[in-house]
Amino acid sequence: MVAILHNVRSAHNVASIFRTADGAGVLRLYLCGITPGPLDAFGRNRKDFTKVALGAEKTVPFEKVARTADCIRHLKARGYFICALELARGAVPYYEATFLAANREKIAIVVGHETEGIPKSILARCDAAIMIPMRGEKESLNVSVAFGVIAFEIARHRLP
Repeated sequence: MVAILHNVRSAHNVASIFRTADGAGVLRLYLCGITPGPLDAFGRNRKDFTKVALGAEKTVPFEKVARTADCIRHLKARGYFICALELARGAVPYYEATFLAANREKIAIVVGHETEGIPKSILARCDAAIMIPMRGEKESLNVSVAFGVIAFEIARHRLP
């Protein structure tokens, strides 16, 4: 399992995703567009990032990619099933998404911008979309929390 972060703007959210990725066994994070990494423009560790990631920025491999579409194209060519986590038309509740539990060796989860989500142009490149049904008045969870729900759901099906 790998994850694609499309224009996630908050360093705190990205750092939290790193920490969760470590715990869930995510093999690599692709930081696309404006998504910040653990290093600043001068190659120094970002203190706000390392405080939240608690060292996961050193244990989870990552790659900065300018364009999400290029990242998806690259992963599809390597046999990855691309799954968007988004409140979109046709998205299925994660607990009904049988393909998450299917014996797929390669799955990439795409999460998007905190307020704008994943644009239709990126959704169109994905193989499926899943969502987390909400019971309260809010429409969605924080991106790092939502990622955690899905990452551990996939990991649960892959545990020995």
